[in-house]
Amino acid sequence: MAEGFRSGAGTLLFNFSIMNKSCLPFLLLFFLVSCKKDNDPVTAEKTLQLSSICVGTYNLDLQDKEKNKEAPVDSPIVISFSAALDTTTVRQAVILTKDAQVVPLQYFYLDNNKAISAQPLQALENNTAYKLSIGNTIQGKEQEKYPGIEVEFVTQKGALTIVSLQIGDQPVTGTERIGNVNRNLQIEVEFSHPLDLETVNNDNIKVVSARGPGAPLRFAASPDGKTLTITSQEPLEHLNKYTLFLLSLVQGAAGEVLTGRNQDFYTAVDPAPKFPLLSDEALLTLVQEQTFKYFWDFAHPASGMAHERDNSGDIVTSGGSGFGLMAILVGIERNFISRTEGMERLVKIISFLETADRFHGAWPHWLNGSTGKVVPFSANDDGGDLVETSFLVQGLLTVRQYLNPANATELQLAQRITALWEGVEWDWYTRGGKDVLYWHWSPRVEWAMNFELRGYNEALITYVLAASSPTHPIPASVYRNGWAQSSHFVNGKSFYGMRLPLGFDYGGPLFFAHYSFLGLDPRKLQDTYASYWEQNVNHTLINRAHAVENPGKYVGYGPQNWGFTASDNQEGYSAHSPTNDLGVITPTAAISSLPYTPEYSMEALRFFYYTLGDKTWGPYGFYDAFNVTRGWFGKTYLAIDQGPIIVMIENHRSALLWNAFMSAPEVKTGLTKLNFTY
Repeated sequence: MAEGFRSGAGTLLFNFSIMNKSCLPFLLLFFLVSCKKDNDPVTAEKTLQLSSICVGTYNLDLQDKEKNKEAPVDSPIVISFSAALDTTTVRQAVILTKDAQVVPLQYFYLDNNKAISAQPLQALENNTAYKLSIGNTIQGKEQEKYPGIEVEFVTQKGALTIVSLQIGDQPVTGTERIGNVNRNLQIEVEFSHPLDLETVNNDNIKVVSARGPGAPLRFAASPDGKTLTITSQEPLEHLNKYTLFLLSLVQGAAGEVLTGRNQDFYTAVDPAPKFPLLSDEALLTLVQEQTFKYFWDFAHPASGMAHERDNSGDIVTSGGSGFGLMAILVGIERNFISRTEGMERLVKIISFLETADRFHGAWPHWLNGSTGKVVPFSANDDGGDLVETSFLVQGLLTVRQYLNPANATELQLAQRITALWEGVEWDWYTRGGKDVLYWHWSPRVEWAMNFELRGYNEALITYVLAASSPTHPIPASVYRNGWAQSSHFVNGKSFYGMRLPLGFDYGGPLFFAHYSFLGLDPRKLQDTYASYWEQNVNHTLINRAHAVENPGKYVGYGPQNWGFTASDNQEGYSAHSPTNDLGVITPTAAISSLPYTPEYSMEALRFFYYTLGDKTWGPYGFYDAFNVTRGWFGKTYLAIDQGPIIVMIENHRSALLWNAFMSAPEVKTGLTKLNFTY
């Protein structure tokens, strides 16, 4: 072929027209341009000098072969000289060999015949040593001489690729989550090349748990070395997220390099009970008693108030303490504590509230449990919080109605509670007589928070109590024109086949069905806008149906594992709901809905306790939340999530708190004033 070349532009046209496996001219020019020359030599008279040798864009070192270890396998070898060549001398002088065997080349000429592009007829082999020889018979066009050179190089190691991956009985084919994997793990990986089995070990291949180290692994290779079976030496943790790591340190037998691969998967649930089986009644009592400890054993030692959460130090919460007051009544009735012990604790709490910071009668969201001083909830939230105050007053009135007026000590305590209740200036929070209540007021920034209380949400109890106040009531128009006037008050649409009278689409977080209804009995509660029993039952059914439908394809959701409400999550805190579904299940959501969906809520409670109890059960009952998809099981407690559990279980069992709160004559007056039937 070399004899067929002539110098000049016509030479390239001729040769490119007849070549079959060659690169296009612009590709060859690219390699020439990208090939870095060491120096532009000064050509001695009648002497041909070598400028550079590149394999593709990889520049070969002409002196040190140890630096030539990564040559590509599918690129031409471009050899550049200082002067135009006598192309008739090239074919015999430029030779590529592997193990002394000649590698066939095609020759093309670039840069006015100053450069040779030697293209192997087939791709070079990976991780293989080659020798390029340029003999002294090569000459320049003007008969310049060249002494000859031999340059050695090694090609790239090549790629080790994964042909297929199967975890358990599930092939990994796309982005679908791999769930329900047998805890006795078996993984099968097929590779493109035989493996170097010395690189197959527990350092280079790992299965790591999101909650800690994974189990050690065993490895077995197929006879051809291309398929690897990986098994766990012990069962993996159930319902947990794991990640398979195939590190780039795994290599092929010929040195092929693997691009590292990670693959998440989730183990199946272990259905075996984690605790001894109990009757449903005994289980409900156990859950109530364990949850009660949050409000009893973990109460602030100075004030008796409920800590905001289990790591909040001196911070106590007004609303959560209202839930805790109700929990103390359950503790007395269920014999977790004596009545005397309960009364002593109630006196401590009432005494603290009498001297704690108040703002036109309203307590702040957070207080220092030792001093009673406000602790700002946010930059401008350092005054009265009317919603949290209403949760507290709901608890106070429930306690007052529970107390025995025939007992002098209890009668005196009831009178002190009445004084606290009557000291709340509900009408002040209409901001000068507007037809709406405002959530916050601060003596420092006044109405800067500017948060109007409009429904539908957790604050129905705020309007009921404001209308019921014997000292600072609001008119019914505030309820009609404030609470009932918003873009998300009336709904009337159906979701998953359930009609939702009020609120956001899909109902919002389930605490809307809990906080106001710890004392306010929804069973016969109805006004112009809704039946609140229908509202709460259907809200709960929609919440559960969302978990069953599982449009986000989160791991672990199902008929027994459901419940979306405000709680902690792996990144902080959020008001979880079907429209804010982050993969988080919060046990209080399903358990506190026991009055509304007794069968479904009991199924969830059994599942949380018996099946997941090794992950979800702790010193104060169920931990706040978990997210299987993210491999996260929280270990925190919040007063506003623990309180509804003990209270709503009791309302389901005996209606204790409903009956007490609804017996308050002021509440009856307020409900009638707002046109409720109950």
